[in-house]
Amino acid sequence: MFAKKRIRTALGLAAAGMLALGLTACAGGSDGGDAGGDSGELTTVGFVAVGPEGAWREANEANIQDTFTKEAGYDLKYAPATNLDQKSQIDAFTSFVDAGVDVILLSATEASGWEDSLKRAQEAEIPVILLDRGIEPDDDSLYVTRIAPDNVEVAKEVGAWAAATFPDGGNYVVLEGPAGVGVVNERNEGFDEGLGDASLTKLDAQTANWSAEEGKSVFETMLKANNNDIQLVFAQNDEMGLGAAQAAEEAGLVVGEDVKIATIDGTKSAMQALADGELSYVHEYNPLFGETALDVVEKTLAGEDVDSYIVVPSEEFDSADAAKAVLADRKY
Repeated sequence: MFAKKRIRTALGLAAAGMLALGLTACAGGSDGGDAGGDSGELTTVGFVAVGPEGAWREANEANIQDTFTKEAGYDLKYAPATNLDQKSQIDAFTSFVDAGVDVILLSATEASGWEDSLKRAQEAEIPVILLDRGIEPDDDSLYVTRIAPDNVEVAKEVGAWAAATFPDGGNYVVLEGPAGVGVVNERNEGFDEGLGDASLTKLDAQTANWSAEEGKSVFETMLKANNNDIQLVFAQNDEMGLGAAQAAEEAGLVVGEDVKIATIDGTKSAMQALADGELSYVHEYNPLFGETALDVVEKTLAGEDVDSYIVVPSEEFDSADAAKAVLADRKY
């Protein structure tokens, strides 16, 4: 239905508030509920969201909500998952299709299980744009585009840093996100690729569910099981890495000397910890792509070509000085 290119690139930022001529909002539905309503001249957007899941997710979803405002010409229907439950997301997605919203933004809690929902939206001629997480199997004929930083490339840079930091080898562990989430596999794939043939030895990998509390408890168990002989922690998000830092300190280890901790996301709390020497490396996973999503929505509804994967640029920070340089302007 919508023409797409296979180029991986970042779109320029759109000017908020300017709608393509001829776009109209859908009719029918409820007023302010979880489905699109009669919005006059507004374009109705159903946002199937993840909801509470840490600082990164909070920043990302707030950015989307702050971008798709009534002042900008949009009626955004925000539907966060209930306790990260995929069924609640599928129910919200279905209600948006039934209400006939103009477009659906989808941030999936789980990668698989979306084929039927996406086909239903396609039959209803409602374009779907994936935010952050992809789907499995990845059939891009069922959605317009995916907007996200590249998990594989981000984690690959973490792995390359680890390989360069430990030329003589060492032991490492991985703190992972929830099982079944595509980002976990992508970050593992990228990290392993970045390590290459480095002589680092992987001792363990366990989920800590993106949580600082679980990151602390899981790493405590890992340290005890390995007599504190762990030189590197790869935490797939900042919260788990910050929890690991607490566990290391309580075990009498000095972060940066006895053990190094690398994380992904780049939240302000992690950047502060890097500046203070409590983390060793932080790779940003930029959550602020609301303007890019706005540009995509406008192009899609105007019938213009959109690339099937739009990569959001993200930076790496490998020192306290690098973190200090950006802390004052950090928005999340």
